[in-house]
Amino acid sequence: MAGLDRTDSAPTQGEALPANGEWGGGSAHRGRLRVRTLVTQRWLVLAGEALLLLAAALLLNFKAPYALCFGVIGAGAWINLLTGVASPGQRTLGDLEAGGQLAVDLVQISALLFLTGGAGNPFMVLLIAPVTLGAATLPLRHTLALAALAGLAALSLAFFALPLPRADGVEIAVTPDYRVAAAIATIAGLALIAGYVRQAAVEAARMALALDVAQTVLSREQRLSALGALAAAAAHELGTPLATIAIVAKELGREAPTPAVKEDAELLTAQAERCRDILRRLTETPDKASDEVHERLSLRQLVQEVIEPHGGVKDVRVEAIVTGAPGTPAPDIRRMPEITHAFSSFVENAVDFAAAEVLVTARFDAETISMEVRDDGPGFAPEILAKLGEPYVTTRPGAEGSRTGHIGMGLGFFISKTLLERTGAVVAFQNGRPRGAVVSARWPRSRIEVGEG
Repeated sequence: MAGLDRTDSAPTQGEALPANGEWGGGSAHRGRLRVRTLVTQRWLVLAGEALLLLAAALLLNFKAPYALCFGVIGAGAWINLLTGVASPGQRTLGDLEAGGQLAVDLVQISALLFLTGGAGNPFMVLLIAPVTLGAATLPLRHTLALAALAGLAALSLAFFALPLPRADGVEIAVTPDYRVAAAIATIAGLALIAGYVRQAAVEAARMALALDVAQTVLSREQRLSALGALAAAAAHELGTPLATIAIVAKELGREAPTPAVKEDAELLTAQAERCRDILRRLTETPDKASDEVHERLSLRQLVQEVIEPHGGVKDVRVEAIVTGAPGTPAPDIRRMPEITHAFSSFVENAVDFAAAEVLVTARFDAETISMEVRDDGPGFAPEILAKLGEPYVTTRPGAEGSRTGHIGMGLGFFISKTLLERTGAVVAFQNGRPRGAVVSARWPRSRIEVGEG
């Protein structure tokens, strides 16, 4: 899997993608607004508005144009009823349709506020609700359009509105300065709350995508591991026909009319016996199996497997070093696809951006085992170094600074880090001195070493 890319005339490893207004560049799963969610939220708002008006009229004896107010609420209820009847509750609204529905809510709330005091009405904060819902479910451009509409409504209500409802004989003085200040406060609250909600929704969508991709990688590795069980089943099924072939070949050898036929029969017998030996090893239990290549490997074998696919890159030398503490026996470790896949990704990224050399080092002592990938390229960009390993750190397309010019998925480092942490590793990313990028992982020796028993 490709790692992070570098761009611009003086590229650095892992440049961040500037926000483009879409959820993860359009590839992350975008949260969409369901009809049921919209209808339910709208009923709650309309019911709250009706209850507040009834309390003002019956309990507080406020004077207000209640007929017009309930007419506005009734229009909103009629629109909501049509929306719920016309579409199944599980249907997801398109971006434009959802934005239009939320704009209708803003207009309905603004009309009710116009009739009940405008910016002097403390319930003007209700303008924040539709924009917040849009921030959680819509692309940025639609959210900005809703925010602009809400801000325009708030400013308009500061200058144009009917008097604030009040009881007979009670004077309420709402100065123009207060109305303007209330409108500005509403706009500030709208921007703050909607911004927080949008950021949380974007991160949640990116995390979901990254975890889905990581799970796909793990599933693929598990399917490869399952091939061992399939091989054992195949060995059992092939045992009988191979035995028959061996018997027939021996009979042919004894009754061969010519030396050439006898030689062919003996060759057939030998090859059938060889197949039976291979199948016998496949059917052995894990405790009795002696296939060191597939069950365990040394650190040197591991680093060789990691660097082997990348050894033919022109102008880049890929080397491996294994060192250990004096007097400490070198460990054999369990073959774990997670480690191989992760470090292959790290080496691929390092080769892509190295100036001339990539060094893969494995170290061990009595307590720990560690691996490190170091290149002599420009290193990680400082502004995203602290974010490496988080989901969806990505780069701009083009990758002019990379050797291959590939466009990184932006998830490679997150997936690799996740895979390694599942094996018990502590993963670190840093820049080397005087230059270059360094990726390292450290395990407690007991987590990955193969026991002698």
